Amino acid sequence: MFAVIKTGGKQYKVAVDETFEIEKLEVEDGATVTFDEVLAVGTDAGVTIGSPVVAGATVTAEVVEQTRGPKVISFKKRRRQNSKRKRGHRQLLTVVKITGINAA
Repeated sequence: MFAVIKTGGKQYKVAVDETFEIEKLEVEDGATVTFDEVLAVGTDAGVTIGSPVVAGATVTAEVVEQTRGPKVISFKKRRRQNSKRKRGHRQLLTVVKITGINAA
């Protein structure tokens, strides 16, 4: 069984007991999160696609940790102008583990 959820402006294909990183959520470690925006649910019987979401379907997940992604360097240089700028950025992420998919 799998589901396609939407969170943080992105879509993720998830399955039970799968661990992955999403955009930062304001929750504590060990908390349970419910995703209501389920775009599709796949079972043995077939795939149910919502328009835009599947009615009554939810995905529950457990927050494993709050972390940061790899450093991304933004470097700009203007030739012959003695002008350059270097900035770094690390995206804030939340690691979640899917505990259940409710297809309703």
